[in-house]
Amino acid sequence: MVVVVVEGGDSPATEKLELFLSIGLDRRTAENALVNPKVTSNLVAVIEEAGVKGSSKTIGNLLYTVATKYPTNALLHRPVLIKYIISSKIKNSAQLDAALSFLSSIGSDSFDFKNFEEVSGVGVEVSIEEIKSTIEAVLEENMKSILELRYHINVGNLCGQVRKRHPWADAKLIKELIENNLPPILGEKTDADKEPMKKKKGKPVKFEDKTEAIVASSLLSEEEENPFSIFPNPEENIKVHTEIFFSDGNIWRAYNTKERLEQHLKATGGKVFTRFPPEPNGYLHIGHAKALYIDFGLAREKDGVCYLRFDDTNPVAERMEYIEHIKEIIEWMGWKPFKVTYTSDYFDHLYELAVELIKMGLAYVDHQTPEEIKEYREKMINSPWRDRPIEESLKLFDEMKRGMIEEGKATLRLKQDMQNNNKNMCDLIAYRIKFSTHPKAGDKWHIYPSYDYSHCIVDSLENITHSLCSLEFEIRRPSYYWLLLVLGLYQPHVWEYSRLNVSNTVMSKRKLNRLVTEKWVDSWDDPRLMTLAGLRRRGVSSTSINAFIRRVGITRSDNSMISSDRLDYHIREELNKTAPRTMVVLHPLKVIITNLDKESILYLDARMWPHAPSDDASSYYNVPFTRVVYIESSDFRLKDSKDYYGLAPGKSVLLKYAFPIRCTEVIYGENLDTVVEVHAEYELVKETKPKGVLHWVAEPSPGAEPLKVEVRLFEKLFHSENPSELEDWLGDLNPHSKEIINDAYAVPSLAGASIGDKFQFERLGYFAVDLDSTDKKLVFNRTVTLRDSFSKGGSSKPVK
Repeated sequence: MVVVVVEGGDSPATEKLELFLSIGLDRRTAENALVNPKVTSNLVAVIEEAGVKGSSKTIGNLLYTVATKYPTNALLHRPVLIKYIISSKIKNSAQLDAALSFLSSIGSDSFDFKNFEEVSGVGVEVSIEEIKSTIEAVLEENMKSILELRYHINVGNLCGQVRKRHPWADAKLIKELIENNLPPILGEKTDADKEPMKKKKGKPVKFEDKTEAIVASSLLSEEEENPFSIFPNPEENIKVHTEIFFSDGNIWRAYNTKERLEQHLKATGGKVFTRFPPEPNGYLHIGHAKALYIDFGLAREKDGVCYLRFDDTNPVAERMEYIEHIKEIIEWMGWKPFKVTYTSDYFDHLYELAVELIKMGLAYVDHQTPEEIKEYREKMINSPWRDRPIEESLKLFDEMKRGMIEEGKATLRLKQDMQNNNKNMCDLIAYRIKFSTHPKAGDKWHIYPSYDYSHCIVDSLENITHSLCSLEFEIRRPSYYWLLLVLGLYQPHVWEYSRLNVSNTVMSKRKLNRLVTEKWVDSWDDPRLMTLAGLRRRGVSSTSINAFIRRVGITRSDNSMISSDRLDYHIREELNKTAPRTMVVLHPLKVIITNLDKESILYLDARMWPHAPSDDASSYYNVPFTRVVYIESSDFRLKDSKDYYGLAPGKSVLLKYAFPIRCTEVIYGENLDTVVEVHAEYELVKETKPKGVLHWVAEPSPGAEPLKVEVRLFEKLFHSENPSELEDWLGDLNPHSKEIINDAYAVPSLAGASIGDKFQFERLGYFAVDLDSTDKKLVFNRTVTLRDSFSKGGSSKPVK
């Protein structure tokens, strides 16, 4: 518990405490706010913006959440959000979380209030009767587990099932009602119910020291509801970089003297410093989204900072195009770097330290080929040049720097001792010769540092507190600490986590580069790729990606393959709330309504926002209904069946938002094997209620062709779950991963759509306007299908 001692009744602290209490905060929360100067300042500013005192506890707690969790990249919109809170339009944490997520995704851009209110559940009322009914259903569905686990049942899980059906309902009320419903089912608690539930034994994760366990507990804990709580327990003050034990050198962990640690803390002010260090040799992919989430997320959670540092040590593969892309896509993902730096910024310093290593007898110039180095490492044999005189290595290294030695003829290697048979510690390469123009440094250098040499040093120079990386770098941890130790530099805390593997794709930059350069895909932002640019072009939002990363979780255990369907789930969850409905027919089949006058035009109301109140005029759009309409060709068959809900001769279906129609005649093509036109009659008064409901598009006016659009349908790029493990991975490519439909028909209201706009095409899926769109023709990418099979909405084959 935090205790705030306030001396004097009229002190500034007392005034702030009274101010915080006046908005309905409980005393403990108010006192906790006073402990953190940043929270205090933010909360005072929020209260002043709100202009309220004596508000309800609910409003006070929501204002407190805004002060402590509001994303900085959406600060411009805070006054608007506060008005929604004090007017009780946003009245619970679920609505506030959704509003914060929405505002974070748009940053400083202006936004559509209608869209904002839809996403945030403004105006949605969930009655207590509805909540009770849903709770009753959830309890019934989980009755077997409830009776088996009794009072050890996970109430939070039950609450989550109810909240999924009523996202805007009061979470506390749901929890209270569920807990009140358990005693009538289970009776009074027994002694066994009061005992803690024994956890199943599993193989524990071993940590090298207390600090690593502390970091792991922060990263591995169960997630909270608040999407801005990147890591659990945000109130917990974990200063892991100040609690690192002093090592005696027997294990590889941070080995800082008190003096060195004090210098570090003076530079950082005790804050968490992380870094995201991509190599600019390609576009970022979904795996990088996890690294971004961890690096930037930990810094945000602990009120620290995160560098964006380009690991630009290989001029052969790096380009300014990639650098600019990475900057732009990181901002789109919702992260803001503390500083943008480059390893090349430190080239002079890195070179000077390399010279020092040679003088210390800890580095030497070597002439072995890559094949010889590999062979000698396998046999654990030293290089024949390992013991060459220091002066000779200094002279040769200077010649390497001046471009006097051919590329591939010499390297600078670290003289490391082999420990625990770790071949990765066998004289790693520190510098190699490359006669290539560097995208930032130009032609100044002919030698470039390796990742193993430069990464740890630059981490230290930038005072990084947490060097976070994926598990494949765990083997490099000894080298990381060895180099900093011999140079007498500050040592960050290293922690590795399992990398993200998503099914039916590849995430190796080398493989991605082949797909792009060899034209297997259209570009780095091809919607079939799991690059962040490709996902964005497909219509996926950064909030959906981050929600997916959060749900996958962060562990040190060997990770399994994550199905891409899990990402699709989070995409649908968001688009279901944010994408307006509309109608598009992919493979049009002409239907003539014979009992409708040729010149007649009926204007009907179609639901754009089905979850909005029925009396809300803004939730509708206008759609014309004329004598000629078009339906999906797959929604017509010549032979009816019990399990078929489409149109057939003599059968009736309902045209959604319009009228029932009954097929009266079928018109065939010249070959008499293809249906080209269907005649039908409509019922102005809906006397029958057909089982089938079809989407459709009509001629906007008699004789006028409907709005023609191009639609691109995407499937998984590879057949196999893990194509990377295949020797012929290119042979696993799905030849049907992209289908282009040039002549789809859309309702007239879509004509005003802009690039990036997202829609739900009823019965077909979610789609986004592609950047290939022109004034003459819109192009739509399918982002994700609906939960039901796409084949129910439309087939790629014409009717026979």
